[in-house]
Amino acid sequence: MVAPDTYHVSPEPMLMIAELHGALALCLHDEGRGVGGLLHLRFMGGTGRPSDVTDNTLSSVLVVLDRFKRAVLGNMTRGDEVQARILAHALPPTDAAEPSASLVDLIRADLADGKIACGTQTTRRTEALRVCFQPFEGRVWVCGPSDLRALPRTHRAAG
Repeated sequence: MVAPDTYHVSPEPMLMIAELHGALALCLHDEGRGVGGLLHLRFMGGTGRPSDVTDNTLSSVLVVLDRFKRAVLGNMTRGDEVQARILAHALPPTDAAEPSASLVDLIRADLADGKIACGTQTTRRTEALRVCFQPFEGRVWVCGPSDLRALPRTHRAAG
């Protein structure tokens, strides 16, 4: 399990899981190095909805994001060997206006600056979303609690 506001990186065949509720998971895989990682970030404000990105938020997120990318990608990486995917969970929208730029947008822009293409998917529902990621293969999917029982014990990641 990858806890909120932390990340885990591994070159080993394992399963990383993030339970998202008002949060996002960035799954990054460097095929050239055979390394992958999952960054789990909560939306700021604790409302479960995307919130405006302030200067303080921006600087703290960019520091964590930079450390995470370095841990996965090392110093030199070809963008064509890197796969990135953001899966986000947000509560259903209210009548209040949503921000024009969110944490998802910030991370996508940072990755684009590094020539890394990134797919995104935001799910809006009240129930949490569980993201599963195999860093060695770069495989990511949304799973339910029953999906984990079907996996052999050797594939479960120790937290």
